[in-house]
Order: sequence, then structure tokens, then C-alpha cells
Amino acid sequence: MSTKTPDIENIELEYLSMDHYQELKAAMITAYSEVEDPYWEEHQIEALISKFPEGQVVIMINGHLAGCALSIIVDSNAFSDYHTYKEATQNYTFDTHTDEGDILYGIDIFIKQEFRGLRLGRRLYDYRKELCEKLNLKSITFGGRIPNYSKYADKLSPKQYIEKVKRKEINDPVLNFQISNDFHPSKILRGYLEGDEASNEFAVLLEWDNIYYEKPTKKVVPNKTVVRIGLIQWQMRPYKDMDDLMQQAEYFVDAVSGYRSDFALFPEFFNAPLMAENNHLSEPDAIRELAAHTEEVVSRFSELSISYNINIITGSMPEIKRGKLYNVGYLCKRDGSIERYEKIHVTPDEEKVWGMQGGNEIRAFDTDCGKVGILICYDTEFPELGRLLADEGMDILFVPFLTDTQNGYSRVRHCAQARAIENECYVAIAGSVGNLPNVHNMDIQFAQSMVFTPCDFAFPTNGVKAEATPNSEMILIADVDIGLLRELNQFGSVRNLKDRRKDLYQVWKKK
Repeated sequence: MSTKTPDIENIELEYLSMDHYQELKAAMITAYSEVEDPYWEEHQIEALISKFPEGQVVIMINGHLAGCALSIIVDSNAFSDYHTYKEATQNYTFDTHTDEGDILYGIDIFIKQEFRGLRLGRRLYDYRKELCEKLNLKSITFGGRIPNYSKYADKLSPKQYIEKVKRKEINDPVLNFQISNDFHPSKILRGYLEGDEASNEFAVLLEWDNIYYEKPTKKVVPNKTVVRIGLIQWQMRPYKDMDDLMQQAEYFVDAVSGYRSDFALFPEFFNAPLMAENNHLSEPDAIRELAAHTEEVVSRFSELSISYNINIITGSMPEIKRGKLYNVGYLCKRDGSIERYEKIHVTPDEEKVWGMQGGNEIRAFDTDCGKVGILICYDTEFPELGRLLADEGMDILFVPFLTDTQNGYSRVRHCAQARAIENECYVAIAGSVGNLPNVHNMDIQFAQSMVFTPCDFAFPTNGVKAEATPNSEMILIADVDIGLLRELNQFGSVRNLKDRRKDLYQVWKKK
């Protein structure tokens, strides 16, 4: 059935004032004709405007009121999930409102009958969302009526009714509209609105989560959403000693920090040239001699991270722990703290030639630029690891790698890009180039360092943010916006993390 759209000269969103009251009262009487006491008294509207003027808005069409949204701020710690409308408003006085609260609570929202179909309700919901983000509130919450439920109450419980509405087996225009505006049902509220016979006095507690919410803290924490990544595409060349190697490493740290990068990523086994002095030894002995340098390398990188104000991912190095040889790396943060990560899956060559063991610890790391994960080379070819890190809240996955041939590189490259799409995160890979003729088992390298993104409208269409020149020593700098990941997670064309069928499958750590 079509309805005639009124001629519209202008649409304006305004703060509610007492000048609107008579129109507001008449509109509410019409909108809520089936509800006892359908409109707010004058003193109640005055109280709302006085307590929270930003929360009360109207849509005006051609100078006349077409719709309205009323809201207050409540404290989640003092507010029960199971409540009635009367309790939420403290007996309709709105004394539950507090400027120190963290939830925007919806008191009322409606559009006059003759203006429905113009998506004006969406404008009001969008305003509430923007207000919620502006005030750094955790969520928007309200009790949503289900006025069609009385027709099904003798056959269905409220839960069954809501499930059928979500599956489009029952049409509930009110609930459907709220779900389409990204509100999710969280609880059934019994006896919510007194006298609401159409809903059998049931309501659905609906919530919209503010993905930008930051819990208040006394610490000085930079609000950083755009993160700059510096990748070092390292040239394998002979170095006289540790000082010579670290001089080159500092040169690159200086270069990327000069562009105000937040992270510097080095490749896997970037310090392998130091093995040249032990080339007379067997491969297992030579790699163990290289492991003797690891503690000093980490110490020097930590000093560089502090002095250049940058978080450094050290690539990877051999390390002996409890008599076993591991492939490990370190995250040297600019606050002076150090985190350790391990290669979980060693390659057949690492095991056969060097006797290297796989590590056991998988975890994401907190940084001043969000949560990051680090997987060394071959590890990125196992999707379970990326998924575990994503479940811990990872925003950026760093992959230091070392590949000798182009087909080996292609495995890392394509798997890394897959991890970006399936885990809704950024992935940065950095490798080494050049040759090491005097180092057994490490003589040739192939690399092209890259930064990958998810594939959606806010990102590059091919999912590649930046790429280095293949097989050339260089740095690659790229900015990634963490805020875009939050939007993707909620509003993406597809939502890989949200849409997982956890009722059928799940990935978890045994330890």
C-alpha cells in the first residue's frame, strides 16, 4: 500500500524546546493511541530539557514537528539489566539521569504517521549514535515494545517470537526497524511498560555498542587511531661484527622514526650474516653460535626503541632455552618494556638442518597503538593462529619472514593477505633480500615487503595498502586506521568475525 508523501520544502533537526510542546503532545496522542497516558506532561518535558538538553531532539518538516527522540544518561553500575520503564525513569521524574553515567538510555522515539516511509527514524537513531560517540558513552540502550506480540502470545514465548522476527517468519515493523539500525536484542523484559496490552507488557532490551568507547583512565594515554608502520626490507650482506650489524639496524630505525613511525618491523633471521665467522662449523653448531648474540641484540634494540621513541619488532633470532633451540623474536616497546614471541611451526628445513624446536606460546600484545600479534614466517600459513590472535582483539598482525625462492615467498604473501581478510585486521610482512655466499643454508633470499588490509569499501579494492620493490633494500612506510577496523566489524559488507558459526566450530588454545 502506498501513502502520499507530503510536499517537503525543508527538513531540520532541532533541540526540543517548550515551544514545541503542544505539537509534541498532539503527536504522541496519535502515535500511542493504544497506550494509557500516551503523552508526557509539560513539567516532565521541562525536566528532560533541563537535565540533558542534547538528548532531546525533534525533526521539523516545513516548520512542523514530524518526529521526536528523548533520552537520558544512566550509570551502568547502578542500573539493572532487568528493569521496568518506570524504574528506568525513576517514576517518570528522570532522576536516574547522571552526567557521570556511561549509557545513553532511550526514553522515547517516534515519527508521525504521515511522515513515515521517509527514513526519518533513521536520522534520529543516527543522531543518538553520534551523540553517544561524542560523549564517549559505552552504548545506547532502551526497552523496545513488541506491539505485534499479543497476536502470537498464545502460541509463542517472547523469545520464540523474537527469533521468528529475526528470521523474517513474522513481520514486526518496530523490532525489524531497530534491528536494521544495528541494535541487537539482549534480554526479555517482563512487565516493562504498564498498560502496554499490545506487547503483553513485554519489551526487548535493545543495545547498540559504541565501538569507539574508551574507558576513563587516570593514565595519560594517547588517543591514536591512525598508526604508522615502518617495514625494513633488509639487505643480507657481510658485516664485520655486532657493532657493524647494529649500526645498519640503527640507520633503519632512525629512518623510519624520522617519519614518525609507531612501529619498525625487521625480518626473520636478519642477523644471519654474523654466522659467516662460524662457517667452518657444522650448520647446527653455527646457528647455536649465532644464538649467543641474541641477548645483546635485544638489549640494543630496546635502547633504540626508547631513544628513537618507536616500538621495534626485532624480526627473529635463534635462542637456546633449557638446552633447546628456538626461533624467537622480541617486541621492544618505546616505554622500555620487552615482550617475547616464538615461532610455533618450524619448517622441515629448520628442524632437519638445525634441530630447531617449535615454541608453545601464542598471544597478542598490548601496545600504545592497539593490540598486535606477531607470527614468524611459516606460522602465517596456519590460519588457526591468526584466528586465536583475532579473538584476543588483535588490530595489526606483523609477520617477519625469510624466504629463499619466489614460490616460498608466494606462500607467505598469499596466506598473510588471507589473514587480513578473515580476521578483519591489518597485516604487515617484512623480509630480507640479497645473498650470503659465506653462510651455509642461508645463501639466497627473495622478498617483497607489504601491508595488507581487509577488502571492503573503506580499504583498497585489492587489499594492498603498500608494497615495496621486490628484492631491493628499502624501507616501506604506511598508515593504517584502526577506527576503520571497528566500523568494518560492525557494518562491513561481510563480517567474518561476527558471522562465524560458533554453534558448529571453534578454535581454542589447549594451554
